[in-house]
Amino acid sequence: MTDLITTKARFTTTLTLNRPASRNALAPSLVEALLAAIQSATQDGTRLLVLRGEGKSFCAGFDLSDLDQCSEGDLLWRIVRIEQLLQAVYTAPFDTLALVQGAAVGAGAELLASCTHRVAENNVTFKFPGAGFGLVLGTRRLAQRMGTQASMVLAHSAHPAGLGASEALQLGLLTDIVPQSGWDEHQAALEGQIDSIAHVTRLALLNQIALESRSPAAMERDLATLVASCCAPGLKARVMAYVARARARA
Repeated sequence: MTDLITTKARFTTTLTLNRPASRNALAPSLVEALLAAIQSATQDGTRLLVLRGEGKSFCAGFDLSDLDQCSEGDLLWRIVRIEQLLQAVYTAPFDTLALVQGAAVGAGAELLASCTHRVAENNVTFKFPGAGFGLVLGTRRLAQRMGTQASMVLAHSAHPAGLGASEALQLGLLTDIVPQSGWDEHQAALEGQIDSIAHVTRLALLNQIALESRSPAAMERDLATLVASCCAPGLKARVMAYVARARARA
């Protein structure tokens, strides 16, 4: 079974995370497949990239199933590749749409936040646990999407039990709440909007709206900040301690 299902219809590319047994956790193979698919989409005429998750949840975030076997270096590399994936989505030269059900946790929630259009059904849960084990991941992107104050609420883990759809919409993490039964219609309406504007014009608009935050210098700062937070001694121990606390609360 492939970790990622890719489909193309007209100018829309849909990427479906296909690890439902693990709630679509971002295993290294899935991250690499996503990066390759996004790179391909930049060259094949894609104007809308849609991210979905197979099964009950959109994405459970970083795959910790083999944490015991990971070295500190392995863990750092995996985290860096996830950041590069998030940057690829955030700076993609086309519209991006996340359609979220169930839960989006950690890097899965960051994947949602990296998209231009962020849609979820009403009963979803969002969690941003990175600060709990010392990672500074995606903070600037969240501030760009939600504003400084709202992003600080999430960065400081003020919602350990999770954030619901209504509050996520109010804070600006979501752009809309739509039941799954209405996703195809919502996507079709967005495709109509995209099709009504010349591609070069829409691309210029997307770039201008977030010109500074899409710059190579800004992305390099994000990566450097993340790596610095990872390089504090005991990264693996911090992650394992966080997982133990999360399991104890469950």
